[in-house]
Amino acid sequence: MRTTPFAAVLVGALLLTSAAARTEAATPPRAARTLGTDPRSLGPDLDRLLADGRLTGAQASALVTDAATGEVLYEHAPGALLLPASTLKTVTAAAALDLLGQDHRFTTEVLAAGRRSGPVLDGDLVLRGGGDPTLLPADLDALAGAVAAAGVTEVTGALRADASRYDGVPLGADWAWDDQAAYYSPQISGLTLTTDTDYDPGTVRLTITPDTTPGRPATVRVTPAEAPVHLTGGIATGPAGGAYSVQVDRRPGGNDLLLGGAVPAGGGTGQEWIAVDDPAALAAAVFAAALARHGVTVRGGVAAGSTPDGAAVLARHDSAPLSALMVPFLKLSNNGIAEHLVKEIGRVAAGSGSWPAGLDRIRDFLHRSGLEPTAARQTDGSGLSRQNLLTARRLTALFAFARTRPWFHAWYDALPVAGDARRMVGGTLTNRMRGTAAAGRVHAKTGSMTGVDALAGYVERSDGRTLAFAVLLNNFAGDSPRPVLDAFAVRLAGDGAATPTPVPTAPASAATGPGSRRSAPHDWETACLTDARC
Repeated sequence: MRTTPFAAVLVGALLLTSAAARTEAATPPRAARTLGTDPRSLGPDLDRLLADGRLTGAQASALVTDAATGEVLYEHAPGALLLPASTLKTVTAAAALDLLGQDHRFTTEVLAAGRRSGPVLDGDLVLRGGGDPTLLPADLDALAGAVAAAGVTEVTGALRADASRYDGVPLGADWAWDDQAAYYSPQISGLTLTTDTDYDPGTVRLTITPDTTPGRPATVRVTPAEAPVHLTGGIATGPAGGAYSVQVDRRPGGNDLLLGGAVPAGGGTGQEWIAVDDPAALAAAVFAAALARHGVTVRGGVAAGSTPDGAAVLARHDSAPLSALMVPFLKLSNNGIAEHLVKEIGRVAAGSGSWPAGLDRIRDFLHRSGLEPTAARQTDGSGLSRQNLLTARRLTALFAFARTRPWFHAWYDALPVAGDARRMVGGTLTNRMRGTAAAGRVHAKTGSMTGVDALAGYVERSDGRTLAFAVLLNNFAGDSPRPVLDAFAVRLAGDGAATPTPVPTAPASAATGPGSRRSAPHDWETACLTDARC
């Protein structure tokens, strides 16, 4: 993915500064206050954790409050403006639920643009995207079946892909150029497609199967099979017991996928998810194949184009309600869903499916809700951009506010749960804090990218008290300070002192191996779904 500079995104960025906020950020930390049965050691314990050697030279910000009363129980530079990474998704999720509503759905339609003469449509067939980030090949197949059931067997014109619900800007501000092929950094389009119920929009999946003989080429299968991608290079079969070293990249500006590396013989299949160029073209190609399977012939091929006035709806598909989409969004830290929500907010609330319009509406939501205790800057919905800045104080204020809203349970239930082995419950915390006081009691959003690690959410203590907390760690080098974050949450969940676990023996960016996604240096969270070292 290449970075796309565009000043308009910055117009919609959330930048709220004031003398009061600057004064607050400079205020010395207050002493820890009473917490359960251990009022004396909370402050010293948390101070000791944040003094861990892995944070030498880094920046740390933390705030712990009583979620019901707002009482400050611990703070450490709570007004510091730091990169939030994916903890920013909690802001996007809350704004989407509040502005779009829990029952909001994304609708994909097929329309006839022309006159019907029996089974013949004399004109074009239009696949109009509704911004659905969860549209599956099976959904397109059902739409094709509905077209055939409506009696259409021939289209004299073209199949047109209409992605006009959103603007034509596919990439967020300051997204890393070398993530252009990464599934977690997809192009955002009003018409897109995903391969499975992880719902990574605008991606294809590669399944790599080793040969039985080392040295021979591995087999690579693309899903969807009709995807307009071209494979170059190759993946070798390595010796049994060898390393999984598959590499897949995409040349910018097209869909040539460059293959390299090896998969070990006898090691099972591996899978890679790759973001494509022009997601609307991907969806249209898959739909065209589905039409053919259902006996509908399109004479004019596939092309891009908006829906003309007067076109008649032949079929439609509605996504699950927004409340249900919160689960894959927050549990799996899905960046594509985040950005679709920002553009959908802009389209619904401001008439423009763009980042500037959506971010402007999010800013208004925060202002109306009184969630501006400190300055902040938001330039996307996912936290991928390094222009984002957030404070621990703003996050904990959001957590307290959310408890008063009718959508709270949909939001809360979508947060990852520490140590829960069920993937769609534990999410990015599945393999963290297992066997500790925090397991099952910490419901929190993770956030990570190079030099950034964060955790923010709630602790449901055994004494019945609910805490809201946020910890942001920035600008560290060397060993990951993630054990510090986990020890912090464990300390809040129990009454005894917590000690950070040892540093992982392998970097968090290491491949997780065949049969699972590989993490990448700009986003460590997905590795934690499969790698206990996280």
